[in-house]
Parts: sequence; C-alpha cells; structure tokens
Amino acid sequence: MTTFVEAARRDKLDELARRGVPAFAYRFDRTGLAQPAVQGFAEGDAAVHRLAGRLVLMRGMGKTTFAHLEDASGKIQLYFKSDLLGDQYDILKLLDLGDVVGVAGPLFRTKTGEVTLRVETLTLLAKSLRPLPLGKEDAQGVRHGELTDPELRARQRYADLAAHPEARQVFHTRARVVSYIRRFLDGRGYLEVETPVLQPLYGGAAATPFTTFYEALDATFYLRIADELYLKRCIVGGLEKVYEIGHDFRNEGVDRWHNPEFTMAEWYEAYADYEDMLTLTESMVAGLAAELGREALARRPFARRDFFDLVRETAGVDLATADDTALRNALKRKGVPDADQYAGARLMDEVFKTFAEPTLIQPTFVMNHPVALSPLAKRKRGDETRVERWELFIQGREIANAFSELNDPDEQRRRFEEQVRFREAGDAEAHRIDEDYLRALEYGMPPAGGVGLGIDRLVMLLTERTNIRDVILFPMLRPE
Repeated sequence: MTTFVEAARRDKLDELARRGVPAFAYRFDRTGLAQPAVQGFAEGDAAVHRLAGRLVLMRGMGKTTFAHLEDASGKIQLYFKSDLLGDQYDILKLLDLGDVVGVAGPLFRTKTGEVTLRVETLTLLAKSLRPLPLGKEDAQGVRHGELTDPELRARQRYADLAAHPEARQVFHTRARVVSYIRRFLDGRGYLEVETPVLQPLYGGAAATPFTTFYEALDATFYLRIADELYLKRCIVGGLEKVYEIGHDFRNEGVDRWHNPEFTMAEWYEAYADYEDMLTLTESMVAGLAAELGREALARRPFARRDFFDLVRETAGVDLATADDTALRNALKRKGVPDADQYAGARLMDEVFKTFAEPTLIQPTFVMNHPVALSPLAKRKRGDETRVERWELFIQGREIANAFSELNDPDEQRRRFEEQVRFREAGDAEAHRIDEDYLRALEYGMPPAGGVGLGIDRLVMLLTERTNIRDVILFPMLRPE
C-alpha cells in the first residue's frame, strides 16, 4: 500500500517529468569524493568540484538553501542560491531527502567555518520514491525516526547501509579481513583454489546438508558443508599448500552465532601437523587484530588447554571413564533441554559446549579431542584415545578448528564405518562413507595439517558485533 509520503514523492516525480527534468540519469562525471575535497580545501582555491551522493539534510531559507550531501567518504555541506542557479533553483522544491544528486561548483568557508560547496549546477541522478529511515538528531544528540529494528535492518540491508555509515564500515572491515587472510597465505606460498559447492556426497564436518536434484544426471546432490575433503584431494595430487575462501551451507537453525550460509577460510599444508597449524593461525589472527587496531583482543601467546581437563574442571565428569548416563546427568543438572536425546560423540560435544565453551574468553587453543569427535584427524602420538586436533576459542566461541590430518586410508575407512554406526543410532549429522575420498587416500596423501577458520565469527569479534547477521550483507531470514 502506498503511503501518503510515497504518494507525495510520486507527485513530485510527475512534476519533474512535466518540466522535462530526467529523474533517473545514466551517469555523472565526478572529480572526487566529499571528504577528500573538504580536507584538501585551501583558501583562495577556485577549482570546480563535481560531487555526487545522497541528500541527507535540506534547510530552505527563501532564496538560499543549505543541504548535506553524503557519499562513500562522508558528508559535505552544499549551498544553493537562487540568483546563481536561476531556473534550476525551483527544482529544489521537488527534491527529497534520499535523492541522489550531482553538484558542481567551488568550495568556500562559511561564517561558521564549515567548508561548503557553492552549487553552480545541479543534476538529479535518482529520485528516491521511498523515504530512507535517516532519522533526526535532537539537541541532546539522540537520533529519532531512524531504522533501529535489527531484523528490519538485516532484511532491508540496502536501507540499513544507506542510512547508517557505521553499517557500511562493518563491511569495509570485513573486506579488509578477507584481504589480509589472502595476503597472509599467499605470502607463505599457499595456492588459492576453488572446489565444488555442489557435491555428490557431503563431508568434512558434522552437519545436515541442503539437498537438491540434478536433473541432467538424474541424481541427488548437496551443497557443501565444508571444503576439507576436496582440498585434501589437492594435497594428494601434489598441490602441497592450498587454501580456499568460500561459502559453505548447513541446514541448521538460525541464531546469533549461526547462519545457514556462511564463509570459511580453509588451508592445508603437506608435511605439517597441527602444531605447525597452531603457530601459523596464532600469527595470522594476532597480526590481523593488530592491523585493525584490536591488539588487545588477540595478544600472543594464546593459552593452551586440554579438552579432557576442561570438561573435568567445568562439568565435574571425566570423559575417560564417564558413560553416557553420567554425561546426560551433567547436562540435566545444567538444565539442558532434551538431554536424553544425545548419545556418543554428540553427547560429549554437548557437554563441552555447555560447560567449557562459555569459560574460554581469552584466545585459547583447546587441544587433543576424543577420537569419536574427530573422524578426519590422526590419533594423538602416545594416546590412542585422543586425536591431534585443536579448536581456537575467543570470547566463548569457536573461531577455528584444525587437525593433523588422517592419511591412513584403512584407518579412515574404520572411522567412517564408526560414523555410520553413530548415524544408525540416531546421529543425523554423523559423517557418511566417501569412497572417492578413500580412493584418493589410497594413492597416498603426505602427512598434512589443516585449518578451517570462520570468517563471519572472526569479523563479529573484530567489529564488536553480537549477532552474525550484522556481519553478513544479506543473512538468512524467514520469508516475509
């Protein structure tokens, strides 16, 4: 339904058409951006600046009007004067906040000291037919009428970005994070590769996939849940240091830490193990935090804690001897709903998540997980009950996960078969047997270390956002 305000804007659009003023331009030649122009201003400079952006404020005073134009760099004040613009000045009354305009003219400094562009020509570039929720600021600096509902901001990200410079800054930071990781790995000799998103068999994590049907092959396919198994196929083939930054998909619930479509960086290196990957990851995360001015978030060295010790200290149970009943009782004491539905590996994992994870505030590598939780990792040297695996936690959430990669095909088959038994016992996220991956291992995979790092969660930490949808441009939401 069209609102009164929207109807008024369309009336202005009709009037512009009657006057022969195009409301939606093809292009505009800019000489620069608003803030560089302001910062580079020098008294006596008569250069003409051609700027473009949205009108975010207008104050008419008879034959003069002041306005603010905002572009990607920030804002600049505009000064319109009727005797300078002539007939164009009448167009101002047909403009609205949110309209995209192009202006040209010299800069000057007003009596209040603000660098301002004296508009000599005005071009309407795009008429805003729906008002942006820009809001207004009162005398106390409090803004009113702006877009504040978190779900609406995520659903209408275009309006959120247009109205909130701080939202745009989050995604500038996200781009810097991805660029840094790429430079970091490139600089250490890693090769960036691309592996299939649409796969005949999913694997590399414990998760439920999205399923689709490939009509040309008359076969069911899956959106990948992880990049791991294909990247390790690259290691088999002689690409000894590889990485991929891409989207994975898991058919799971949505909460402030989970989105069904998310971004991972995964890298694998032949002849390395999980200790090598720990050193590399610590260097990467600490260096990235320093580059973004967040050194305090990730100062080296990060703590190291044993998985079994943490569960013993926080949950009061010993994973080496406790049975499923003891673990379920621990969950029930904590008030975890549906504790009786968990068993085996999922039960151990739930106990760790419930009791230990919330205590891991400072950057901490949790080391040496139970074998049942890690079907793709090598057993720990000197301890057959554990694997060489770590997870990096910061502020109570997992950021990265790494293994000394299992490269014995017969042992890998046994692990897959154990996962099948977990699945038959009710664990829908247990790993399936991937015969092609086993065949690849049978050709011989060098010892290797591998890491998966969650880009979205890392950006949340670095931008101090508490909901994953705030760092994903277009997150998954229930359809309107």
